[in-house]
Amino acid sequence: MRWQGFFAIPIVVSALGCTSGCTVMPTSGPAVQDVVEGTNRPVSVAYELVRLTPQVVQILSVKAPSFASAFSDRRVPAEIRFGVGDVVAVTIFEAAAGGLFIPSEAGVRPGNFITLPNQAVDHDGNISVPYTSGIRALGRTPPEVQQAIVDALKSRAIEPQVVVSLVDQRTSLISVLGEVRAPSRFPASAAGEHLLDTITRAGGPSGQGFDTWVMLERGHRREIVPFGALVYNPSNNIFTHPNDTIYVYREPQTFVAFGATGKQGQYTFDAWRISLAEAVGKASGLDDTKAEPGAVFLYRGEPREVARLLGIDVSKYNSPIIPVIYNVNFRDPSGYFLAVQMQVRNKDVLYVSNATTVEATKFMNYVRLIVGTVNDPIVAATNVYILKGLAQGTSSASIVSGGSTGVAAPTP
Repeated sequence: MRWQGFFAIPIVVSALGCTSGCTVMPTSGPAVQDVVEGTNRPVSVAYELVRLTPQVVQILSVKAPSFASAFSDRRVPAEIRFGVGDVVAVTIFEAAAGGLFIPSEAGVRPGNFITLPNQAVDHDGNISVPYTSGIRALGRTPPEVQQAIVDALKSRAIEPQVVVSLVDQRTSLISVLGEVRAPSRFPASAAGEHLLDTITRAGGPSGQGFDTWVMLERGHRREIVPFGALVYNPSNNIFTHPNDTIYVYREPQTFVAFGATGKQGQYTFDAWRISLAEAVGKASGLDDTKAEPGAVFLYRGEPREVARLLGIDVSKYNSPIIPVIYNVNFRDPSGYFLAVQMQVRNKDVLYVSNATTVEATKFMNYVRLIVGTVNDPIVAATNVYILKGLAQGTSSASIVSGGSTGVAAPTP
């Protein structure tokens, strides 16, 4: 009965291990079943699981962050208008001498006109013109100011004509800051110019383009795209507007790889964009001794609009960013084509789950370790008992042997 108790210990321990093997086994992350079931049970952070399909890839490619979608007005900026502080020059012409500004005895003159001293638009938005109560300039274009002066003088001057020009532009400015060779604030081009042209006026990016970002702030809206998006996607190279702020900065794009990849860690893009297939390759591919090819996941936060297009019920989320896990099946040959088309974004997380057989193997090794640990003392005790028995048997045999040979037999 005592031996039966010893042999029952490994069986009990194995049974306990079977009931808790999923939680006590060491692993690099959640199993496939955990990821799938996590969308249906209360967790600290809710998320959505989306299977990668051609339709999903198409939606993500169309809805990628871009200036073209954030700033829909792609027209050439409207004509520059005067603002407070702009320095204006006014020249007034009259058809003949003897008028309001040109006396009849003017003598030799270069022409029948006068040029007023340069003046800045005051805080009331006006400029001063003789024989008028002030001309409104704020928010007007040069032709509009010219017509206002003509209307104010036409009843007193001889067929007046006016030329108004901007001498020093101080309000319709564009600021280019950050990682450019000549950060500055300069007047907007009256003819209109694109973002790349404006950045070129500031000397261009000071670093390599693939890790450079461009932030455009206009009004109350701000958008950020990689510099490569301006170069390779012309639709992002929109017109700059007066009072735009452009901030150019460097930040290497990275993603993190976990799980059954060939090598875990943080990796830089080293390009302005990479595909999911390239990201898996950077992480040394899938570990063929552990990875489940059908369980390749990409973690990312998507805007509500994109999540809605993906068929996600966004009403249960309060935040503007919806946590989404994309799943691609590398057991399916077409999964590699989808992985080539899907673009990885900055700070994405790549995770590859272990195969079920790997977890079973770990559990069996765990059971063997427990059984071996429990069985070793039993084996040791058994060996001691056997050796002790053998030692006692040897001593008895020696006594018997010595008694038969050590006493001389009587002689007849």
